[in-house]
Amino acid sequence: MSGMHLSREFFELIKAIGESKSKQEEDRIIAREVVTLKKKLESGSAGSGGGPSLGMMSGSPIPGAPGSGSGNSLNTNKKKAREFLVRVLYVEMLGHDGSFGYIKAVELAASQSIVHKRTGYLVCSCCLSPDHEFRFMLVNQMQRDLISSNLLESCGALLAVTSLITADLVGTVSTQVFGLLEHSAETVRKKAIIALHRLHQLAPDIVTQQELVEKVRKMLCDRDPAVMGATLNVIEAMARVDVQPFKDLVPSLISILKQICERRLPSEYDYHRIPAPWMQMKIVRILSVIGKSDSNSSEGMYEILADCLRKAEEAGINASNAIVYECIRCITNIYPNPVLLDAAGASISRFLSSRSQNLRYLGVTGLASIVERHPKYAADHQLAVIECLEDQDETLLRKTLDLLYRMTNPVNVEFITDRLLHFLRGSTDPYLKIDLTSKICTIGERYAPNNAWYVRTITELFKIAGDLVDPAVATNLMSLIAEGTGNEEDDEEADMVLRKQAVELYVNLLGNSPNRMPRVLVETLSWVLGEYGYLSSVMPLDAIIDGMCTLLESGSTTRLGGGAPSTRRLVLSAIMKMVAQFGSCPAAAAKVIDDYTKSSDPDAQKRCLEFQTILTQSPHLLGEVFPVDASLEDVDVDMNLSFLDGVVSEAISNGARPYQKPEDDDDDDMNAVASQTASAFKMTPYEKPSERTYGQGAMQGLGSTNMGPSGSGNVTLPPGSSSGAVSPQAATSPAHQPTNPGEPQLVLRNVASVWGKQAPPSQAPAPSVPSTSSFASTPAASAPTGYGGYGGFGASTPAPVAPVKTAEQLEKERMAAALFGGMTGAPPPPPPAPTQPAAIATPHMAPAASIPQPPPSTPAVTSPQFTPAVSAAPEVDLLGFDMGLTTTTTTMASTVDMLAPTPLIESLAPVDQPVAPVPAAPAPAPAPAAPSDPFADAGLLDGFADSSPLPSFSTTDALDSAKFEFGGAPIAPLTISTPQFGERWGQCPSTHPINIPSSTSSSTLSKFMVLCERAGLHIVEEIAATNEGIAACMAGGGSSVALVHGKISPLPGGMSSRVDVTVKSTDPQLGISLSMFLQNMIR
Repeated sequence: MSGMHLSREFFELIKAIGESKSKQEEDRIIAREVVTLKKKLESGSAGSGGGPSLGMMSGSPIPGAPGSGSGNSLNTNKKKAREFLVRVLYVEMLGHDGSFGYIKAVELAASQSIVHKRTGYLVCSCCLSPDHEFRFMLVNQMQRDLISSNLLESCGALLAVTSLITADLVGTVSTQVFGLLEHSAETVRKKAIIALHRLHQLAPDIVTQQELVEKVRKMLCDRDPAVMGATLNVIEAMARVDVQPFKDLVPSLISILKQICERRLPSEYDYHRIPAPWMQMKIVRILSVIGKSDSNSSEGMYEILADCLRKAEEAGINASNAIVYECIRCITNIYPNPVLLDAAGASISRFLSSRSQNLRYLGVTGLASIVERHPKYAADHQLAVIECLEDQDETLLRKTLDLLYRMTNPVNVEFITDRLLHFLRGSTDPYLKIDLTSKICTIGERYAPNNAWYVRTITELFKIAGDLVDPAVATNLMSLIAEGTGNEEDDEEADMVLRKQAVELYVNLLGNSPNRMPRVLVETLSWVLGEYGYLSSVMPLDAIIDGMCTLLESGSTTRLGGGAPSTRRLVLSAIMKMVAQFGSCPAAAAKVIDDYTKSSDPDAQKRCLEFQTILTQSPHLLGEVFPVDASLEDVDVDMNLSFLDGVVSEAISNGARPYQKPEDDDDDDMNAVASQTASAFKMTPYEKPSERTYGQGAMQGLGSTNMGPSGSGNVTLPPGSSSGAVSPQAATSPAHQPTNPGEPQLVLRNVASVWGKQAPPSQAPAPSVPSTSSFASTPAASAPTGYGGYGGFGASTPAPVAPVKTAEQLEKERMAAALFGGMTGAPPPPPPAPTQPAAIATPHMAPAASIPQPPPSTPAVTSPQFTPAVSAAPEVDLLGFDMGLTTTTTTMASTVDMLAPTPLIESLAPVDQPVAPVPAAPAPAPAPAAPSDPFADAGLLDGFADSSPLPSFSTTDALDSAKFEFGGAPIAPLTISTPQFGERWGQCPSTHPINIPSSTSSSTLSKFMVLCERAGLHIVEEIAATNEGIAACMAGGGSSVALVHGKISPLPGGMSSRVDVTVKSTDPQLGISLSMFLQNMIR
């Protein structure tokens, strides 16, 4: 045991825990250990110089180590104290209280030994809660260690800072951490930049973003690659929060990635012959964040991404496959380039055709990322996706199901929904069932080809997983059946056919076991048959009444619909409605009504007693109490309760005292006293809004997941409903709601690619185009063979001869044609089978409507090959590994600053430079027709087109009249009151301050509010006393909200003012874009 540095007592403890057969036995072992450790702590043997040693404590359930009873020197005690803390850590990890040993951890953190100090810091980091008082005892020790000359002590303190420092303690160590960024040891600098980022996360007001960005820029060019690699982690984390400060780092990151690919780093950073794969992946991820929806930044990335992808492909090992996957994600996320998309599609094809399950998983994941914006690339992998659907690997199967959900369109929705229902039937994982249920509801509502199919599909979903379905889905299904298409003139006959089909569908479910029917299915069945049971042609109405009575009687009161009383009430109401439709009460219904007059449920008892009274005394009123098809009729509500006037008059005439509204004398006195003692400030309440405003634009067409018409959240009506419904033909149009409102996205469902090039035949050589870019002009034969000459997939093999297709292969091809129908480049699906699914088919069901075909493809515009926008510049080695060599440095190389912002538009004037007004020409010549921009047509330029200059460089008049657009659509004013503004202000996580030292366009509060109103915001309030104003807007149909607060501070002279604006938003991208837009307008 001496070689393991463990006492026999500790070894036996670990062994006993590992061999325990149950949690109870493990708890008994830990309880005995807690008693032992407390006795050791009380005896003082863990840290004192005398007394028995930790291993010789009497009463321990595990005997102490022999020969350790005397001779306790300081080193021996320190060693025992360290083991004591490790055992306390085991106690904490297994769920028991080890707080009795925390003080020893604090003491050991102050030890001179590095091993003991780090053990103390480790236990404190793992066990001390953020509000524990012992954390304050560690601050002084961490400050001493941070400024220590010992390298190891500084590193240990930096690790402790990241886990022990809280927001209120950041100021005590921030100065020391800033100083360690200049430390001579690269290990300390690497840990210091990570610790500084953690301090910024805890207290951004102490370690500000501007200070951190400045340090990050400097550390990115550190002479040591390890420090540069650690800085990349910080850049990625900060860029995901606010990408704007890092836009100008694209040239620097590209230069670093190029040097890594060219093996400019030391060989110790290689992993299986791949140069620094983790740094490559990190840089590619950063480029993906920076280049998202930014064409200017993306253009500089195309060449290096193609080179990185090609070299990683040629290596052909696991590390290079990870780089390929990150490149695929980056290519699909940045501004699209046809050449890169083709390369990404080829890489996905290699992954899907691999025998490795891991690579196939990467292929399916990559295909899911590319298919939403570029669906044409999915058509080449039809059979591979079908094979993944039949794979036994559950992880691969789940990812393939997610791919099916992403590639759904109005043409293949029936096939994909059928596959999802099939997997839902056989699934036992509750989390997978919840996910599949949500996806089926979403695609059913978004892409339903007709209303009859939607009713059948949702009913089948109720049967399989009704307990997991949102009740609002059933509410909207009932609304669809009741409202139909909403067009009373032309589609009333179609609505009646839909109701008849729904009735016949639910009549066939009456024979199912009631105790196995989910609650949502029982309630929907009861409502449909109660409202439209008279339309049934497969079963007479009296037989349906008998079936409903049997359903209510045979189902146990504790199990029917999950035992909910509301379910039994709905069944009773349905029986009463059908009795009124039938005209007489069958014996089975009379027995049920009579039985429930004695029910313990007061609501059900009351209903049955009232119905029994009407049935026996006034049967002619049944038609008025239970009218036929009256679910959509408005109910007149007498707010004044005038029908009680006679009762009140009779009571007053009999001596009753008239009602008098009580006077709140006490409240009036308190208000009077408060008004006398009030301060000089105006404290009058704000005016209440005239009417309550809910989420505006909740139903943004098909697929919205906001507020439904019935008032239930997160569910929309399916196609065909009266509230914002879209016909099946309209569902195939290329305009779709973006997945993330507020972010420009490319959606090409059912539309030919108008900007991408068509894939040329493999036999035809590509035409040579003169270019300075190796990415565009270098032939494949002259390409390097990967990293340092290693190749894996570089050799090409002749295409094998296609074998004769078997029946199984033909079936897979038929399934693939149905799955990939409606996508660009995919063959049309086969005609649907004439029969309905066996589980929900009825013999008298009307045939479903034909599936709408996608619109004809438009000729694609061939995109030119990529050429770099900037000419080649002298290469600068940012890593500086050749500094030790004696070389002559040119003047140009010494003056190039790779971190300086790259000018994107050189010909435009600076923002601060005023633009002279251009006099109007008497007879302007007609301008030539602008070339068609497919990206602008697809709404990807976010409101900025070549024909309209950027607001920051346009004239004042054009700028003032501009209206802010986000996600390709103008923002909408958010009409709220000042109290509502205050409530929403604290709920917006993204904050973007704007500080304009001097502005003439917003020199007064009224001018500032006019600018906000012109931008499309709603003016909530102007506070003239303090020169402050607030405004609000929303985007994406209310899914994203932005709030603006501005304060105007007049400068001496009265011609200009200082403007301080704060923009808070629920969507960081919306907040960034709006703050930049307002900043340009105010300037």
